[in-house]
Amino acid sequence: MIDFTEITLEFIYIHKVGNKLRDEGIEVSDKKLSLGNEDTKKYLLRYFLSPFNNNEVYNFHYPTDLNLNDTYAFAKRIFANPENFYELSIDVSKHLYEKSSHPKINGGEFCICYFKDCLFEGQQTDAIGLFKSEKKDVFLKLTSSKIAHESGVNIDKLDKGCLIFNLEEKNGYKVCVVDSNKSNDTQYWKDEFLSIKPASDNYHFTKDFLSITKNFITKQIPEDFEVSKADQIDFLNRSVDYFKKHDTFDKQEFESEVFADSNVIKSFRKFDQIYRQENEVELSDNFEISAQAVKKQARVFKNILKLDKNFHIYIHGNRELIEQGIDEKGRKYYKIYYENET
Repeated sequence: MIDFTEITLEFIYIHKVGNKLRDEGIEVSDKKLSLGNEDTKKYLLRYFLSPFNNNEVYNFHYPTDLNLNDTYAFAKRIFANPENFYELSIDVSKHLYEKSSHPKINGGEFCICYFKDCLFEGQQTDAIGLFKSEKKDVFLKLTSSKIAHESGVNIDKLDKGCLIFNLEEKNGYKVCVVDSNKSNDTQYWKDEFLSIKPASDNYHFTKDFLSITKNFITKQIPEDFEVSKADQIDFLNRSVDYFKKHDTFDKQEFESEVFADSNVIKSFRKFDQIYRQENEVELSDNFEISAQAVKKQARVFKNILKLDKNFHIYIHGNRELIEQGIDEKGRKYYKIYYENET
């Protein structure tokens, strides 16, 4: 999706942004920041860019007018006038400081970069990079005459990052995000500072439709129909198989191949409609399937049948080869047919 092979770092400034609640303030970068040697630059680019290989794509958004999203507005001004990058980088830092008022937010170095010659989904473009380092690691320096330690940033552990690609400005740009902190109470980076939403693209169409299907099979089907756990797993397997075997998605075709029964299809359509409304999900009923999203979502489609605490049966396909019943003593059982034992 993203190719950084030819990328060049045009500008970088590092402002220290503290916690507003603790009145820690901002320390502004020297305008003549030294980048050091080429090796330092190489490690810096690795630190900034390596986490962005397989990221979901987002857009900036705002409920009423997109231009009222401050980070979007700053990005727009930077792309229009890169020569004013230093002054605008300070404005972005002030905006981040205003959003850093939660007591658990740590202050840190806020790096603002301007990149040229990024390749995003086959299009060459410029990009703005926003990176915040909140945690420090301790590194030992060992020599034959001295042992010492230093505090610094681990180049393989980016705390928070954002790449804004100069594509689809009117839709809120193409944005990729990294946030190592998964705690709900400190989601200020995505929600408050950036204010982004998933992009309406094939990746999110694929991901969201698989999520809707999984919720329907695991939560709604047992309420509407008499189904065994094996039947539910069979539905889950058929759902994933459809996405793996097809290049394009067609909702009617999917319903027919996966659910078959008209009553189940009717129940699914009702669930799908309610789910989209309640979760504010915008989906197309026809789209190109994202193999990346299928691979990621397939991990949460559990195909394990758990029987008491004695057995786990992994069901990968052909529901007809497993039978369920009750013997004369009232004991429940599954009968499994197979050809080869490995």
